[in-house]
Amino acid sequence: MSNHFFNAVRAAMPEKDRRFADGPGCAGITYGDMLSATGRLANGLVSLGLKPGDRLAAQTEKCLPALLLYLACVRAGLVYLPLNSAYTRAELDYFLADAEPGLLVCDPDRAGNPSMRALTLDGQGQGSLMDLADSQSEHFSDVLRQEDDLAAILYTSGTTGRSKGAMLTHGNLLSNAQTLADAWRFTQADVLLHALPIHHSHGLFVATNTVLMAGAAMLFLPRFEADLVLDHLRGATVMMGVPTFYTRLLAHPRLNADATRHMRLFISGSAPLLAETHRQWQEKTGHAILERYGLTESNMNSSNPYDGERRPGSVGFPLPGVSLRIDGGEVGMIEVKGPNVSKGYWRNEEKTKAEFKEDGYFITGDLGRIDEDGYVHIVGRAKDLVISGGFNVYPKEVENEIDALPGVLESAVFGVAHPDFGEGVTAAVVPKAGTNWDEAALLDALKERLARFKLPKKLILIDELPRNAMGKVQKNLLRLRFKDLYAR
Repeated sequence: MSNHFFNAVRAAMPEKDRRFADGPGCAGITYGDMLSATGRLANGLVSLGLKPGDRLAAQTEKCLPALLLYLACVRAGLVYLPLNSAYTRAELDYFLADAEPGLLVCDPDRAGNPSMRALTLDGQGQGSLMDLADSQSEHFSDVLRQEDDLAAILYTSGTTGRSKGAMLTHGNLLSNAQTLADAWRFTQADVLLHALPIHHSHGLFVATNTVLMAGAAMLFLPRFEADLVLDHLRGATVMMGVPTFYTRLLAHPRLNADATRHMRLFISGSAPLLAETHRQWQEKTGHAILERYGLTESNMNSSNPYDGERRPGSVGFPLPGVSLRIDGGEVGMIEVKGPNVSKGYWRNEEKTKAEFKEDGYFITGDLGRIDEDGYVHIVGRAKDLVISGGFNVYPKEVENEIDALPGVLESAVFGVAHPDFGEGVTAAVVPKAGTNWDEAALLDALKERLARFKLPKKLILIDELPRNAMGKVQKNLLRLRFKDLYAR
């Protein structure tokens, strides 16, 4: 049988006795072990009556069997629906009602929904799911799946309104994985240090699928901890991370050029990487971080070059096969088109029509520009644009100036209702330890760097910025927290 994505995995696979994964709780797993385990899991799922196209929801802690469950779903023709383990029961109920999965796999503590058939899988990779798999044959005939068939539904973070389920096909996943393996020069000699969550496209698709397309291996860590990463770094050649990984490692006394000398590549994504973090990392380790840009709805769209300048503050060039354009002038909405872009939103035809143009381009919701050398720069989210006194203020531009001030660790700029200006430009600023900035001094320092209409009406010093699981700053929470800041 022909299974579009997994056929490519088999074609790229090295000898079955070659290493696939190592790490706490999964030492010495080979590609042959991966095939056997996913075969048993797939047989188990089929034995429950699940059919091609049925959805399987998984809300589990990160462990290797949870990752193998995703691959078993691909082999069985099921649609995989990963869910953040931090979601509450009410949030989970929304996803289950919307996707109507045929099975929920969850931690034993979360089992017990009477309206949903469930199997369990705990953080150590044990539970009724594995009990079922252990009773099955490892031999499984992959289910026929074509390029346009659904492989996964990933729900957007839902910072405004209800989360929407992006429908990703076998073709979406395969095209992006093959493109990234080539663009980032992955080979069977590579070992990826995997410390990302696997409920999100970064850890699940970008990291895992790229490894599979190259027949490479991974060091599979249960979570990111600076000590844990540094303990395992010498066994890796590549690391993918979010900006928070890099800032926390920079603060660690064990990070130096010797600790990273053997590494081939450091990649950052899921949230903007500060240009200052890029510079500090290069100064301390000798490596230039490669930053890239993607979305839940499209996987990866652009990347800084492997060979050539990895420009700080930029997300590089459109990937091969991806068309990227700016709508609206020098700075405008980023729109993308290519085999990486999803089919739209699950059971939401209205939203799908609203966010795809007639010529097939997807409206990303990100504002950006392309510089004179062709590098793409993200200015911010369209929903984060501040319109103050009739002027458009792009938060990223203001944040760059604040972050460039000595003694500032990071900042977030957002708009809050203002009685005179409509919206007041507002900045939450995290100072570096031991600095004595106050609001007046910060504003004074910015007056020579920003036009008057861009200057924050208020600067708020806080200990840390609110972030989601992937390290993205949650400006919606800042807007909510300070919504009455300018009230009279």
